[in-house]
Amino acid sequence: MSQEHPTDNDEILVPKFADAPVGAVLGSVAAVMSSFGTLCIGGLMALVVTDVVGRNFFDAPITGVSEIAGRTVVAIVFLQVAAAIQQKRLTRADFLVRRIEGKSPRMVSLLEAVFALAGAIVFALICWASWPKMMDAWYGAEFFGVQGVFTIPTAPFRAITVLGSAVAALSALYRLSVEMRSFRSFST
Repeated sequence: MSQEHPTDNDEILVPKFADAPVGAVLGSVAAVMSSFGTLCIGGLMALVVTDVVGRNFFDAPITGVSEIAGRTVVAIVFLQVAAAIQQKRLTRADFLVRRIEGKSPRMVSLLEAVFALAGAIVFALICWASWPKMMDAWYGAEFFGVQGVFTIPTAPFRAITVLGSAVAALSALYRLSVEMRSFRSFST
């Protein structure tokens, strides 16, 4: 790697507010959301284990575990995707990026910028499409589950999708600006 291009360790840290106020705020919000997502993973694991133990040893399963798990997995993804974008850890062909980087770091910056732009568009569209569904769930008091057995409100899960996709779109736009600055710095 060249000296002009930041190292991978520099890119995964939340920048200092004085250096990049937008990056610091977005990075902090993404880190908090990701931490909450990690706590949700732990809680979901404990719930599933408790259900399995209750089902197998006490013949007393926990009602609604499959419904909770189904919604929680999606929520976890949207809670953690912005941090993955901020840290450049969203799924990609790393072997290809490294191979190109050896020949042209400038081309990698351009490729990362295109990837960030595509991510911003996709997550903005998800936010836009999810907003009316969230509002319907909120005003219509939408629930999922089996009425009389187990129900849980849908609105919080839909709100996490909207919030997560909005922060992910903003994070992708921020990554786009960082990559474009990097692209321009290689030309000078």
